[in-house]
Amino acid sequence: MANKKKHPNLPNGYGTIRKLSGNRRNPYSVHPPVTEFTVDGKPIMKKALCYVSDWYVGFAVLTAYKAGTYKPGMEKDLEQLRGQEDGDLAEFTNRILSNYNVAVRSNSNDQELLFSELYDQFYNWKFNGKKKYSASSKQATRTAYNNCKALYNKKIGEITYEQLQRIVDSCQLKHASLELIVSLLKQIYRYALAQNLVEKNPTELLRINIPDDDEHGVPFNIRDLERLWEHADNYIAQLLLIMCYSGYRIGELSVISVDLEKRCFSGGLKTDAGKNRIVPIHSSILPIVQDRLNEKGSLMGISYSAFNKSLSEFLKSIGIGKHTAHDCRHTFSMLCEKYKVSENDRKRMLGHSFRDITNSIYGHRSLEDLRKEIEKIPCYKRVANDYKKRA
Repeated sequence: MANKKKHPNLPNGYGTIRKLSGNRRNPYSVHPPVTEFTVDGKPIMKKALCYVSDWYVGFAVLTAYKAGTYKPGMEKDLEQLRGQEDGDLAEFTNRILSNYNVAVRSNSNDQELLFSELYDQFYNWKFNGKKKYSASSKQATRTAYNNCKALYNKKIGEITYEQLQRIVDSCQLKHASLELIVSLLKQIYRYALAQNLVEKNPTELLRINIPDDDEHGVPFNIRDLERLWEHADNYIAQLLLIMCYSGYRIGELSVISVDLEKRCFSGGLKTDAGKNRIVPIHSSILPIVQDRLNEKGSLMGISYSAFNKSLSEFLKSIGIGKHTAHDCRHTFSMLCEKYKVSENDRKRMLGHSFRDITNSIYGHRSLEDLRKEIEKIPCYKRVANDYKKRA
């Protein structure tokens, strides 16, 4: 069997040339660069520009397309030039080089784009498209961008991985807040790459260089929860209760989606399991969630720094010892364990990955299955019902 002919790899953002199956007159389909992705991050290939008989003709078409000189039907002229004697291939080669030089000049202009201008383009593309995002998700994006001020006036073609890493390392924030910054930078450069605005992605190695505080924490005890319910009209208590009864991190409240009709949260941060998780809204906090969305337009409604400044003083005022927002996540885990919530469902709702293949691949639970489990956790206590009546 003859070896399959290999062709050079195309540069990132150049487009795609596909070899089609079967015995065709024009076996190569030529596709422009990808600009859209599925929710899982998979590229959505655009409709073919044309079908050609030769890979190099396809390459010439993509070069012209990138340069902005492509016109439908020009592949026929290129086919003709490509098929002529070697002495006339110079014109074919010159045509490619001419279009390539135009493309390079165009790309150089793109490289002059400032980071702030790139962010504006990305923000408009993401939030003004067909998919609807919550106000809290938009606010989280803006907050993360505000921590990148050192990049605002830099040309995107000159920004390096080292500069981006310094941005992350210099922010004196919690791990969850740094995750939002890293996530934003990666999204921006994925967009820029898909739009042919940059030639390479400097965020691939970007990381957070402080210990993850996800493993450490002290749960609120039952008496603490009762006190929080006694003060459920206070916005700090409301946020703490939402986290204690859902397992979400404080940083995730700004990015998760809320479906009041289905009574569930969705989304998150960190791992794929965390980002794709669904958590039923516990019946005891449903009125609080409804109130915050109606009054604030989002679950958070305030910045993390403002919340953190008020937390210690509020807890002290109601007789609760020192705690962090992350202790709520440990509280949820403790409540799940105390009231015999299925261990696998506890992992699902916390966004933990399964180590065994059976659960990670074949474990499927419906929203109502999860709701049945989470409702095993009682509401502390009658004052919670009073809140429902007031809501």
